[in-house]
Amino acid sequence: MNQEVRIMVNYKGKKRGLENTRNEPMKNKIIKLFVIWEILIYTSNSSLDSIYAQSAMTNVSARHCTNLNGKWQVIIDPTGAGDWRQVWQEKKPEKKTDFIEYSFEGGPSLNVPGDFNSQMTELKYFEGTVWYKKTFNYNLNKDKRLFLHFGAVNYLANVYVNGNLLGKHEGGFTPFQFEITNAIQKGENTIVVRVNNQRLKDGIPGLGYDWFNYGGMTRDVNLIETDNSFISDYFIQLKKHSSNEVKGWVKLNGNRLLQDVEIRIPELNIDFKTKSNNEGLAEVKFSSRFDLWSPQNPRLYKIIVQCETDTIIEEIGFRSIEAKGSKILLNGKPVFLKGINIHEENPMREARAFSESDALILLTWAKELGCNMVRLAHYPHNEYMIRLAEKMGIMVWDEIPVYQQIEFSAPGVTDKMDLMMREMVSRDKNRCGVIIWSLSNETNPSPSRDNALINLTDKCRHLDSTRLITSVINDENYKNNVLNVWDTLYRHFDIISLNEYLGWYVPWQGRPSDIKWNLAVKGKPVIISEFGGEALYGSNYGPKDEAASWSEEYQEQIYKDQVAMFGTITDLCGVFPWLLADYRSPGRMHPVFQNGWNRKGLISDRGEKKKAWYILKSYYGSIKNTY
Repeated sequence: MNQEVRIMVNYKGKKRGLENTRNEPMKNKIIKLFVIWEILIYTSNSSLDSIYAQSAMTNVSARHCTNLNGKWQVIIDPTGAGDWRQVWQEKKPEKKTDFIEYSFEGGPSLNVPGDFNSQMTELKYFEGTVWYKKTFNYNLNKDKRLFLHFGAVNYLANVYVNGNLLGKHEGGFTPFQFEITNAIQKGENTIVVRVNNQRLKDGIPGLGYDWFNYGGMTRDVNLIETDNSFISDYFIQLKKHSSNEVKGWVKLNGNRLLQDVEIRIPELNIDFKTKSNNEGLAEVKFSSRFDLWSPQNPRLYKIIVQCETDTIIEEIGFRSIEAKGSKILLNGKPVFLKGINIHEENPMREARAFSESDALILLTWAKELGCNMVRLAHYPHNEYMIRLAEKMGIMVWDEIPVYQQIEFSAPGVTDKMDLMMREMVSRDKNRCGVIIWSLSNETNPSPSRDNALINLTDKCRHLDSTRLITSVINDENYKNNVLNVWDTLYRHFDIISLNEYLGWYVPWQGRPSDIKWNLAVKGKPVIISEFGGEALYGSNYGPKDEAASWSEEYQEQIYKDQVAMFGTITDLCGVFPWLLADYRSPGRMHPVFQNGWNRKGLISDRGEKKKAWYILKSYYGSIKNTY
């Protein structure tokens, strides 16, 4: 049994003790929380006979990396024959009568990062297995360690090095890694990755979701070389309710866990020194007068995290975010969240967005619209989006793909939810621009759903109490021009986030400015997390006041009516239209107006602004925000 599995057994054995740490010393709490955080390992059936991916180290770009992006040889495997043929072994004929019915040589190649659907016409709607192969040369010094890090692979990944299985990972939008120190040989080495994006009934998301199922190795792949003992992780953010006190930790990995640890912020003359304990964990606690991060002042500090064997350089900002009564406070001042929903897609390429240039296009549109925040729907987007938004002064809503028809009672599903939440939080916990963790979207009410989301919320709050937590619900009742928001599950979240499509899926029953609100849970901030309607750019078919026209004018009127309705919501703290740009969704089957696209975007798939864009831009411009 490998080390990761041993720790997983210990974690499961102590699980109940971890849930009640309120009266324990802070150092003990931090140690226990890190045991949960560090070991993000299991497979879909939670079997200890499986080999698990390791939790990914933080801040990969600051490490000693060898990038493995570029062309990878591939075998397309629609029948799954590669499993029993064991293509990862790359067998060669030995006798004259031998033949092998597969080969990477002579076949196609695909770009990594990138989805396979947009790179080959015959794979446009493919959901199944593609085998990837990369050969690399490496000479590893005996006092060094080597890790193979994946930004994300959608959805199931089996990873082999030199013909041997390293392990598996499930989940298409979060990073994972394997240590390959003892798996590589001097000189030439081969990586083979079996990628499968087939939808699973017990997957996350499940079988039905309203976006394109881009498969493949969709984010960066790197080799990361470290010393025998190195800084694997850290959390350096302001303590909840504080604008000047940092409270966090640094975690070491390796054979020297007892070390001097130092945090330096040269611009503030901060030089905090501490020591790690027997578990390699060092508690961080210091104060300063920070120039706080905000949309108007996206201030980031150079942070140097150092131990005796390693140094990591970061850029970190400091800000406070909290819900107080029915207000959201950024740095102690009320803020209205002028948001927009974004899918991780470059519509003009009809492909998964994966690069910094892709992120710049999408975030520049959001900034031009007047947004101070983006909701990255409905899964964690690539790290370029998170870091660039932070630098541009755009707050971020981070979300896991617990979506609609998920089967909460199916074996292993809640474990997968837990893993994806931890991987998201682990990657983005030092990004001050991230102010909301979102744990689900439009899930069907049931006792199993309620129990699963309540437990997941509690776990998320234990991991990170500094941010706001929400789940999005859309089961409100609209009758006699009264919107009844009845779900008491909102009691467990910091924000009431609700999706409503009045004017599109649900007709208005009276004047939008006369609508009444009846909230079962009162005294919390309210966010309209989705609203809108579809329009084909340039459409002038039929009457402009009929939805079936798919006209820009009809969509424009929806936005005008929604803006009128917003004035009726006493505790409204933000709105997030659905959505920034048209995006691919095979379930949208109207051959003239949709043709496989969700047309609710304010921007077309060619980058053209629809009329509703200007309504929202005017509304955001009229809001006099503290930030």
